[in-house]
Amino acid sequence: QVRLVESGGGLVQPGGSLRLSCAASGFQLDYYAIGWFRQVPGKEREGVASISSSDSSTYYADSVKGRFTISRDNANNTVYLQMNSLKPEDTADYYCAARRRLYAATWPVTHFYDYWGQGTQVTVSS
Repeated sequence: QVRLVESGGGLVQPGGSLRLSCAASGFQLDYYAIGWFRQVPGKEREGVASISSSDSSTYYADSVKGRFTISRDNANNTVYLQMNSLKPEDTADYYCAARRRLYAATWPVTHFYDYWGQGTQVTVSS
């Protein structure tokens, strides 16, 4: 059974850091690109970052460039999202998702992703 489980969310002060993890089971992570998305109530889910399966190319939303870093550890079937210099506007539920092929033009498009986790909540507040 294919499963993605996010962890690492929580409450952090502005300027702080968190590292989210996306643990995969039931499939070999090596063959999949992984994306991180976030969603706040009343808004559409938006792409935050994505990493390809082949050459580990990475893509980021403009709002997080220079602050967030996506990486993968295929040996442990896990993808990470390191979030630094967090801002209140980063507050959201964060989800990871998997797809077989990643293209630059469609990396943030949710319906191209086949598998989704249940999400982890991130709150940035003083």
